[in-house]
Amino acid sequence: MASVTSLTASVHQRLADALSAALPEAGAADPLLRRSDRADFQANGILALAKKAKANPRELAGQVLDGLDKGTVIAEAEVSGPGFLNLTVTDRAITENLAARLADPEGRLGVPLSPEAGTTVIDYAQPNVAKEMHVGHLRSAVIGDAVAQILRFTGESVVPRHHIGDWGTQFGMLIQYLIEHPHELDHSAGTAGDTTASGEEAMSNLDRLYKAARALFDADPEFKDRARRKVVDLQAGDTGTLAVWQKFVDESKVYFYSVFDKLDMVIEDADIVGESGYNDMLDETCRLLEESGVAVVSEGALCVFFDDVKGPDGNPVPLIVRKSDGGYGYAATDLSAIRNRVFDLKASTLLYVVDARQSLHFKMVFETARRAGWLNDEVKAQQLAFGTVLGKDGKPFKTREGETVRLVDLLDEAVERASAVVREKAEGLPEGERLSEEEIAERGAQVGIGAVKYADLSTSANRDYKFDLDQMVSLNGDTSVYLQYAYARIQSILRRAGETRGAAHPELALAPAERALGLHADAFAETVAEAAAEYAPHKLTAYLYQLASLLTTFYDKCPVLKAESPAQVENRLFLVEATARTLHQGMALLGIRTPERL
Repeated sequence: MASVTSLTASVHQRLADALSAALPEAGAADPLLRRSDRADFQANGILALAKKAKANPRELAGQVLDGLDKGTVIAEAEVSGPGFLNLTVTDRAITENLAARLADPEGRLGVPLSPEAGTTVIDYAQPNVAKEMHVGHLRSAVIGDAVAQILRFTGESVVPRHHIGDWGTQFGMLIQYLIEHPHELDHSAGTAGDTTASGEEAMSNLDRLYKAARALFDADPEFKDRARRKVVDLQAGDTGTLAVWQKFVDESKVYFYSVFDKLDMVIEDADIVGESGYNDMLDETCRLLEESGVAVVSEGALCVFFDDVKGPDGNPVPLIVRKSDGGYGYAATDLSAIRNRVFDLKASTLLYVVDARQSLHFKMVFETARRAGWLNDEVKAQQLAFGTVLGKDGKPFKTREGETVRLVDLLDEAVERASAVVREKAEGLPEGERLSEEEIAERGAQVGIGAVKYADLSTSANRDYKFDLDQMVSLNGDTSVYLQYAYARIQSILRRAGETRGAAHPELALAPAERALGLHADAFAETVAEAAAEYAPHKLTAYLYQLASLLTTFYDKCPVLKAESPAQVENRLFLVEATARTLHQGMALLGIRTPERL
């Protein structure tokens, strides 16, 4: 594994060594190093250490400066203000570090694997069988997929779980209706006898059947009785009933996969384990909770009580694991899923990418699992709670008619808008760079879907965000389109360079814009580690946007192909190639494509 020590880490280590020498009683002290506008880095930790040691901070800073290892990495260091240290690294160190990253034989840009890697089960993208996916499903899918990719890149063993809603009383109504109307889910024949449905057709079939079944259920008491008896058959595992239920699940999957494909996400069939997947565990889960005293029977229901969860009347609000009629609620399923993920999948971390409105439910479920001993110091569970998607008016995103927005409609419109932007931009390209209609359609999809994902991921997950397609597909500002065009611009430069290849020249002095770009590109590994540790894709989007912005400044101030000498041409080609590789890898971790030409 060819990991590369970042310049931040190198400077930090040298400072820590000098601090320990100047103030041995401080032990392994943190110099509190950060990037600075006044120099490359600033160390702020000396003030607190001096106060603790009752020393003069400026004098201590001077002692640290005297003992600092300068030359190979640190070029200059000076005491500033009451006891800060400003540090500048050598141009050679920047170039050599980036060269080492590009030379990584595994193509990981020198990003190390996490020494604490374990197994994370991440629960995201949870649509419901026989129901349309709407805008509310977008965030769970996009955030979950990005977190899974980032964790995998750091060496974590990631097990996705898509906890689809595929069980419950409503299926009695649907199953009974399909038994009485057996051709309602038949597909229209395609070419050459092909009867596979498109996602749209599958959803149309399910939607039509659901509405017809609901109308009959509400209007016909005898059908309602037959439907309720079918729920009993389903829960008892009746073979014929399960076979009809499976038709709904399979038809829904055709639709789910079409939407995930549009989102440019890979969802494996084996990772879809819905509510039904834990059905056989529910009884044992309840028995274990009751026998251990974690749950108690109250008014006929099996409940778990909490001191800090009370209703408006001041009375305790319990987590109901089994209802008084013997039926099981969501809690029984979620607790059984925890048992499966901890004991069968051997997870060290359980992540749930779920709407913030379910936070109380998960708080109670996790606490119950801790009391039962299923979660402990070695196995943690965390909800990645996300906020609501809002319209431009700041209210929950709806159609003009007040309906919930269908996810496919939203994605189609994003692709349409992006295709118009790509086409307009392509018309200004030189003859040899023009895109065909097929390429415009392909790039339009990559830009449109990237725009939707990036807008979601660039907001901290727990905050609401406004869905504004005009802003999302803008070439200016903090958008994925801006980043994709930055990447495509570099590819255009590399193509124009012809046979001239980028090569590192550590002996060359760097212009300020080159230094800023190189230093930021070198911080990629640290950003990925931070985004993984905090499950925070927005930290990565902020990093990539700054990288693209620094590239724009570099491009304006530092000619690449018309640089002053052949060595400088090669060094600048090397620098933009390192930037492109970083952009490409970072965007891939967010699930966003970087087209070579736009």
